Amino acid sequence: MLRNILCGLALLLAFAGSAQTVTVRDADSGEPLEAATLGSDAPKAFTTTDARGQAEIRAFRGAALIEIRSLGHQSLRLSFAELELQGFTVRLTPSVKGLDQVVVSATRSGQSSRNSPSRIAVIRPSDVALANSQTAADMLGASGEVFIQKSQQGGGSPMIRGFSANRLLYAVDGVRMNTAIFRAGNVQNVISLDPLATEQAEVLFGPGSILYGSDAIGGVMSFQTLRPQLSDSTGTRVSGKAMARYTSANQAVTGHADVNLGRRRWASVTSLSYSRFGDLRMGRYGPDDYLRPFIVQRAGDVDQVIPNPDPRVQTPSGYDQVNLMQKLRFAPNASWDIQYAFHWSETSEYGRYDRLIETQANGLPVAAVWNYGPQIWGMHQLSVSHAAPNAAYDRAVLRVARQYFEE
Repeated sequence: MLRNILCGLALLLAFAGSAQTVTVRDADSGEPLEAATLGSDAPKAFTTTDARGQAEIRAFRGAALIEIRSLGHQSLRLSFAELELQGFTVRLTPSVKGLDQVVVSATRSGQSSRNSPSRIAVIRPSDVALANSQTAADMLGASGEVFIQKSQQGGGSPMIRGFSANRLLYAVDGVRMNTAIFRAGNVQNVISLDPLATEQAEVLFGPGSILYGSDAIGGVMSFQTLRPQLSDSTGTRVSGKAMARYTSANQAVTGHADVNLGRRRWASVTSLSYSRFGDLRMGRYGPDDYLRPFIVQRAGDVDQVIPNPDPRVQTPSGYDQVNLMQKLRFAPNASWDIQYAFHWSETSEYGRYDRLIETQANGLPVAAVWNYGPQIWGMHQLSVSHAAPNAAYDRAVLRVARQYFEE
C-alpha cells in the first residue's frame, strides 16, 4: 500500500515538474493580456493566453526562440531558458503603432481615451469624409451619437441626454463658442462651423461643468479644425484638397478648397467653402401633415396664397452659406508654437418651415414669412504653446480669442 502511494506521489511530482505556466502582462498597467500568442518553430508549438494572461508552455521546453505577440503591443522573442530566468512572467510594451484615441475635450488637454472616466465619441477625419455632410449639425447627426432637432433646412440643434442649447458647450479649437447670452431654447449656431474644414470632432457625454462652466452640464462638443502642417525638410510642404458636390434632394451645390503651405518654422492653411441649398424635397412616403400644398407670394402690397405645383417641395427652405478660415503658425523651435486663426461664417435668410405650414381655422396660413438669419459668426484667436518640462508645468497654453455674432 505504502509502495503504491509513493509511486503516485512520484508521478504527481514528475507531472508538476514537467508542467509550466507563463503569465503575460502589460508593461505599463500590469494588467494580464488575454489572447496573447506564443509560437516557436523548433519544437513546433503554439498557444494563447487565457483571461488571466496565462498559458501552458510545456510543449515549448528547450525552444531556442519563442515569439510572444499581443495586439497593440511590441512583439518579444525569448528562449525557453530566458523565460525560466524571468520566472515565466513576460511584460509586453504597448506599441506606438497602436495609438489610442486622443481626446482634447475631456480634460482640456490631450489624453488617452482609456484614462477618461466619461464616455467619449470621436468623429475622425475618415468619418467626416465618408459622411460628406452638408452642415456640421448633419455631421453630428450622421455619427449616430447626437440627436439633432431640426425645424428647417438652415438649422440643427444638438441634443445630448435631453440637454440642448445653453446646457451644452461647443468648443472650437479649444475656445468656447456659446456663452451666457445664448437662450435656453434650441439654437442653430453649430451650422456656422464648416464640416469640410473640420479635422476631428469629439463628444463628451455627461457633465463637464467643472472644466468648462455651468452651461456644460449636459456635455461638451469639441471641434478641431484643420491645423497648419510644418515641413519636415528644407523645402516647402504643399498639400490640400478640393471638392464639388451636387445633391438632388435639395438641388444643393457645394464647392470647397483648402491648401496648406508649410516650411520648417512657419505654416499656413486656408479653407474656403460655399454652398447654395435649394428648396428641400421631402420623401413620398412621409406624413401628409408636412406637405406644402400652398405657397405665399407678394403681389404689390398684398400677400396671396397660391397652390404649390409640387406639395413635396418645401418652399421656401433654401439658403446660401459661405465659410472662410485662415490659420498661420510659427514654431521657432521645438518648445514654442504660436498660432493665429481667423474664422468667418455667414448665411443668407432662411425660412422656418414648421411655422410656414401652420394654418388658421379658415385655412389661411398663420404666417406669410417667418425667417431666421442672416446668421454671422466670426472669431479671431491667438494661441501660444510652450512645451518644456519644468517644476511648474510640462506644457502651458495661452489662448486669447474674440468672437462676433449677428443673428
